[in-house]
Amino acid sequence: MRESVEQRHGRILRLVRERESVRVSELAARLGVSVETARRDVAALAAVGRVRRLHGTVSWPTAPLNARDARVARRTPARAPDGLVLGMVVPVSDYYFRSVIQGARRAAADAGVRLLVGVTDYTSERDHQHVATLLDAGVDGLLLAPSWALEGPDEAEAAPFAEPPVPAVLVERRIPLGVPGSHLDRVVSDHAGGAALAVRHLAQLGHRRIALLARHTHTRPAVRAGYLSAVRALGLPDDDLSPLPYGPGWHVDDIGGDRLLDLIDAGEVRAGLVHTDIDAANLLHRLLAHGVRVPEDFALVCHNDEMAALADVPLTSVSPATFAVGEAAVRLLVRRLEEPDAAHSAVEWLPRLVIRDSCGAGRSHEGHEPPAARRRWASAPAPAPTARTPD
Repeated sequence: MRESVEQRHGRILRLVRERESVRVSELAARLGVSVETARRDVAALAAVGRVRRLHGTVSWPTAPLNARDARVARRTPARAPDGLVLGMVVPVSDYYFRSVIQGARRAAADAGVRLLVGVTDYTSERDHQHVATLLDAGVDGLLLAPSWALEGPDEAEAAPFAEPPVPAVLVERRIPLGVPGSHLDRVVSDHAGGAALAVRHLAQLGHRRIALLARHTHTRPAVRAGYLSAVRALGLPDDDLSPLPYGPGWHVDDIGGDRLLDLIDAGEVRAGLVHTDIDAANLLHRLLAHGVRVPEDFALVCHNDEMAALADVPLTSVSPATFAVGEAAVRLLVRRLEEPDAAHSAVEWLPRLVIRDSCGAGRSHEGHEPPAARRRWASAPAPAPTARTPD
């Protein structure tokens, strides 16, 4: 049977990860394909940050550039003779950040600048390593999503990024007010606003108790804040079932499913918001195995939209505008480079609510025109961002 492109890409990733760095010609020989085919495969993987491509070699994105490659990167011209070179440091190149990287690459291509991407695997040491490597390669500016603690950086964590040697934009990261670096330009998703959208949607469907089950991620504090704001505004109880981090019996994969099943059995809770969409899909399996039908017995909305449509019951989701975040970050950094004295900006993109089967909206309104607000959030493109500058 002929090998598919996906299978060949898998072999490339395994080889590169094993070797850390390999020449494209050697890679072609190992794969049994032409050098041109290998180049196309490497280009496709590099476009989404799965590998790093430089001057005839391909390397694993978390591997440090050796001295020769750093010199080559520094000498390699941009698309235009005087074009900019930007560096981007992200924790992963798949799941949530894949689309962020794609948006950044699109904006970079449109602006005629080069974009070099480093992936840290959520390791703070690699944050600093990649930043140093990119600076050594001569980048003009940095897009940064550091691997800070989930509750946000303290002064010690934020200090190395507070006064970067080149202009920098934070991507899906915030530095708390009063902590060094809180003035930096940033582009983020309004996850709190997205969570509030989900709560209000479930309340409009008639639910008076809405559970929150959230994995401990960088996004959870904002999801929790948006959830609390919405339930308080609506006069609903706080049914956050997420376990406290690092408490007795705490496990990284625990999102509070056992407590939810008890409340469902008691007839007390019939709706929930789950972060992430992968956790929501896993919870869906638990509910079905427990004899709980979705959405007939329980309305389910998830936060994040990477895998939501692929669940056994397609999941209604809060869908962050990740591609737009990447685009906006590059544009903001280019503006900062062109106008160094411009006021600093904080750009937030409001997620949209994508209505699918799991919340019961379609079934509860079967045969009726859905409310205008629901049609808007279900089908409209992500709204324009709001930009805030200090007074």
